[in-house]
Amino acid sequence: MNVGIMGGTFDPIHNGHLMLGSRAYDDFGLDEVWFMPNGNPPHKSQRTSADDRIAMVNLAIQPDSKFRLCTYETDKTSKSYSYETLESLKILYPEHNFYFIIGADSLFSIESWKEPSRVLAACTILAACRDDKEPEDVQEQIQYLEGKYAAKIELLRTPHMDISSSDLRRMAAFEMNMESVVPKAVADYIQSHELYKDVSVS
Repeated sequence: MNVGIMGGTFDPIHNGHLMLGSRAYDDFGLDEVWFMPNGNPPHKSQRTSADDRIAMVNLAIQPDSKFRLCTYETDKTSKSYSYETLESLKILYPEHNFYFIIGADSLFSIESWKEPSRVLAACTILAACRDDKEPEDVQEQIQYLEGKYAAKIELLRTPHMDISSSDLRRMAAFEMNMESVVPKAVADYIQSHELYKDVSVS
């Protein structure tokens, strides 16, 4: 199978994440898209527990059969590095081809990641670039990385959706209606579990 990997803290997951997964699925003929909440990422912290973030992802993707929850990283207690995760998935599922979905901006910082050559060797990168942005600089970076690392990188064009998890946490803190930007089941979960109540959350 051709499998897309959507990693992130998903704190909380929102409609932009789902749109991105759907666009990758449609444009690159993927068989499934796996949503993988970060367990203990080296560069980010999460505001809520892994259990809450897993529950929200599961609620968000449940209605769509092309999406699947993958808890590989949240099942670990050690820090999660992308190269280790991707290499482990290749060992666990040797019959699959993996497509790692990242923001196009990450292409310019990927060489600062731990073992970037191993990340790029383990998968095809799908770099999400908004339709309202000119992709010339991104294309130049793709050519550079492909030349240096023999990487496989494709440009994933996506509609502009001005949504961020930090904005959603503020909305939840002020008890604003979130149903236009997150699935209703996720909005209900946030409310019923009183997540993000601290108004200083960011």
